[in-house]
Amino acid sequence: RLSSGRRRHREPAAEGCPPGDGGSMRCQQVSVLYFARSAELAGLRSETLSVPRQITSLQLWEEIVKVHPRLAAIRDQVVFAVQQEYVLLGDQLLVLQPGDEVAIIPPISGG
Repeated sequence: RLSSGRRRHREPAAEGCPPGDGGSMRCQQVSVLYFARSAELAGLRSETLSVPRQITSLQLWEEIVKVHPRLAAIRDQVVFAVQQEYVLLGDQLLVLQPGDEVAIIPPISGG
């Protein structure tokens, strides 16, 4: 039986992407890669997350930590890279494109 009302298209909820943001902060799907200790803490090596198109590097880190709270333990030691360029966690504004790659790289020690 057909309904006379329209069905609402359902999209997966995106962390940090408020509904009805007017397009100024459209969400982008980015690929997040986890290495070494960050992969252990996150429990996976990669995933796709929706984040605001314009976001500071610190806000991006906080969005990732919302999904994987255990990553907070390495916050002061992590190296963060966006599109293979190192980024300091702070107020640096990032303008993300669909499919951009974000890498979480903890310090590597060895002898």
